[in-house]
Amino acid sequence: MRTGSEPRTARSALRARFWLSVWGLVWALFGTVAFGLAGRTGWAIACGVLLLIVTIDLAVVLRHIRQGPHYQPGPDIPPYRPPDRRP
Repeated sequence: MRTGSEPRTARSALRARFWLSVWGLVWALFGTVAFGLAGRTGWAIACGVLLLIVTIDLAVVLRHIRQGPHYQPGPDIPPYRPPDRRP
């Protein structure tokens, strides 16, 4: 039985998020410059906003990586609170 606390205790693959953010950063930067030089202001702004979002995500991922591992319960501790057993 699950209690619904899984999203709070979920873990993320930070290295995968880091490399996907780097990939998105490169493409958003390329798109911003390319559309800016081509005179497509709307698309350049859209890529610039995406560049800002990806940069913020990359900063968050790097912060979490630098924090290091946190306590994770062992295999003998269930990932949920056991239900109350009443006689």
